[in-house]
Amino acid sequence: MMAIFAKRALLASGWAENTRIEIAGGLIADARADSRAQPGDVEVDTLLPALANLHSHTFQRAMAGMTEYRMAGRDSFWTWRDLMYRFTAHLTPEQIEAIAALVFLEMQEAGYASVGEFHYLHHQRNGQPYDVLSEHSDRIMAAARQTGIGLTHLPVLYSYAGVGQKPLEAGQSRFGNDVEQFCRLVDQAKSNIASLPDDCRVGIAPHSLRATSPADLVEVLDAHGDGPVHIHIAEQPKEVAEVQAGLGARPVEWLLQNALVDQSWCLIHATHMTDVETRDMAASGAVAGLCPVTEANLGDGPFNGATYLQAGGAFGVGSDSNVLISLTEELRTLEYSQRLRDLSRNVLVVGEGSVGHALYTGAALGGAQALGRAAGEIAPGKLADLVAIDSGAPSLCALRTDQLLDGLVFAAKDQVVSDLWSAGRHCVQGGRHLAREQVEAHYRVAITSLMAAIQ
Repeated sequence: MMAIFAKRALLASGWAENTRIEIAGGLIADARADSRAQPGDVEVDTLLPALANLHSHTFQRAMAGMTEYRMAGRDSFWTWRDLMYRFTAHLTPEQIEAIAALVFLEMQEAGYASVGEFHYLHHQRNGQPYDVLSEHSDRIMAAARQTGIGLTHLPVLYSYAGVGQKPLEAGQSRFGNDVEQFCRLVDQAKSNIASLPDDCRVGIAPHSLRATSPADLVEVLDAHGDGPVHIHIAEQPKEVAEVQAGLGARPVEWLLQNALVDQSWCLIHATHMTDVETRDMAASGAVAGLCPVTEANLGDGPFNGATYLQAGGAFGVGSDSNVLISLTEELRTLEYSQRLRDLSRNVLVVGEGSVGHALYTGAALGGAQALGRAAGEIAPGKLADLVAIDSGAPSLCALRTDQLLDGLVFAAKDQVVSDLWSAGRHCVQGGRHLAREQVEAHYRVAITSLMAAIQ
């Protein structure tokens, strides 16, 4: 049993003063306001439910800053993707693990307690499977073990280069599996996840409608559709046009008509939807997995946020390409994308109220749902995914309690995070991850050897 004493805490019932949180077995055992600190309590300023980072490709963090040079012609998501493919050709298992560990650490220091790793880099550099099919998944799990982050591992089914079962391109060879091999990979990952804490789990991720087929999608859902199911959907206009031409409907429209999409699903990006698709997706109970910083970096376009929230849709945020790992930046970019598009302010709240509160608490609940975690709020029985912030920081010190989430989302940086717990594991203390020195040293060695190989 451990306990946290917070000057203030955002409980499921609202803000509370002088709150004492008891944690046992990774769960919140009790949360009592108007309490006193006891000897041995961890004392913090302001305690919040920590968010889940629902969509990440950790290896892409190592190429941040390498794709911002404009070449002849018009740059786009598709030209960025070609550069990413060339980068992946050089990665070794040891480098993948070192990169993932640093990324997970940076996420926790930014205020994320858990992560959904959308993992599609499966095979050797020549495209052949390793002797242990789950080699790279095992490396991701090793990084999670080292950092203590709550992991929902999402092996990706990536079988085709486009709608109509187009053969994989050379740059995609490390991703490719047919359904039979993919199911073996998932089985191995589910067996190996037992070495991690009980809050970690394995789901599946059909990469996209263009990288699988209707028949394959049915088969993999029949085999492994009982856990979180994540899928890229409608990220780019070209993708929408390709799916509509090949399958006879727009991506979100087709998926909702042909799969039992429910609360266990997370639709990543869902950027280019009609209003009808938007409302239908909200009604399905699925989570919209939004990655505003990456979506801005890649020129994807803004999500149809106001219509989606008015229809009662659930959402969460992720760092996707990890070009920047910042929880506060993801939330503010989400809101700012709507303001820029609509020439308006304070868009992503239904009716009247605090936009920061609506964004933060909505993303906390939606992210937990997407990762299959009993988290997202501070209440007995929930996972102790908790983050403490310092309300005395200059960006927050002038604000009332009911303005703190507005200050966090729109005025603060992630440096206001003082402590973080992933299912009760106190990984960040004093703003710094306990394993930072070792993880950062391993990363520097890995990135040095990687850059030498690329050059």
